[in-house]
Amino acid sequence: MSEQITQMNGIEICSESFGNPADPPVLLIMGAMCSMVYWDAEFCQRLADTGRYVIRYDNRDVGRSTTNEPGKLEYNAVDMANDAVGVLDAYGIDQAHIVGLSLGGMIAQLISVNHPQRVLTITMIGTGSIFESELDNEEVPPMDERILAYHASGAELDWSDDEVVANYLVKGSSLLCGSGHRFDEQRAYKLALTEIKRANHLLSMYNHALLGSSGPYEGSLKDIAVPALVIHGTEDTVCHFGGATILVNEISDASLLALEGTGHEIHFDDWDQIIDAIVKHTSVV
Repeated sequence: MSEQITQMNGIEICSESFGNPADPPVLLIMGAMCSMVYWDAEFCQRLADTGRYVIRYDNRDVGRSTTNEPGKLEYNAVDMANDAVGVLDAYGIDQAHIVGLSLGGMIAQLISVNHPQRVLTITMIGTGSIFESELDNEEVPPMDERILAYHASGAELDWSDDEVVANYLVKGSSLLCGSGHRFDEQRAYKLALTEIKRANHLLSMYNHALLGSSGPYEGSLKDIAVPALVIHGTEDTVCHFGGATILVNEISDASLLALEGTGHEIHFDDWDQIIDAIVKHTSVV
């Protein structure tokens, strides 16, 4: 387990691997505004211990990967999908199982459509469709206004004070926790401090919020030809559970794992169920 920096697509991407390179590869793609550390290292190791070669990485504008000036979006989700393929290239991997959370799940969809030869299976956790046309006639509630309002309040934060920022990030995480779980404030605080300490430019994470203006993207869910697993919390207030049913209905080979009482999170209590589902799903190819 060690981080590496790889140059690709005119930028640098930081990544880290767990397990034996001879095992089936699983690429983990994190959601918006979060670095790879939110794929908890213990989670990654436990997945690797099942006989998978697990790779996590920092998307653009988070962690130790290349960051842009806050407020300047110089890429779109297609570029981020190409970055994911670049990570596979960096590890000499021709095909992999792709697992994405939230925005990461949408990036997985783009990889499946634009680079189908590189994908064995996809797993989408707490996400919806990136192909906007699929949602035109569906009633899927938007993100909870409380979450949007909370992140808007970040403009008044003293971002030079690590403790203040850490507490802000922890409270933001608490808003994502479903009623079926106890929010682990200590674990969240530890992750937040790690996020702060290793970020090239923490405020650049807000560039991910601008990605919505760079779509829609060519293709559709019906173009995804690989086996797909949808994992979704029934109390997700960021990506509503209704989006999960759309994914399952539109993708030809898709199954759903509903996590009762789970919000927009990979909660420790769900790890066994999530890991077991990924292992079973990635064993079909």
